[in-house]
Amino acid sequence: MARDTASSSIFPKRLKQARERSGLTQEQLGIRAGIDEFSASARVNQYEKGKHAPGIQTSQHLAKALHVPTSFLYEEDDLLANLIITAGRLSKEKKKALLATAETLAEAKS
Repeated sequence: MARDTASSSIFPKRLKQARERSGLTQEQLGIRAGIDEFSASARVNQYEKGKHAPGIQTSQHLAKALHVPTSFLYEEDDLLANLIITAGRLSKEKKKALLATAETLAEAKS
């Protein structure tokens, strides 16, 4: 299966960034994401080094263990990635308000 080079290069960066922010070791993250405890550290290390890319289901488990939206792990734009992290922490009502504000800003003439 061919990998998109852009997403395959950003995933390791975002994964490590989120893991370090969470204060988890590679082993702790792997175990929380459902990876066998004997290979958890090595697998997360390979994902962070870009040697292997996880499937979407594993990516979702990693994101859940890190308390970040899965889309954060694939977002190339740093500003948008930070917005995704921030929006992910909001309640549903606040997400709706953020979306309305963003739509208004997008429609406004510069």
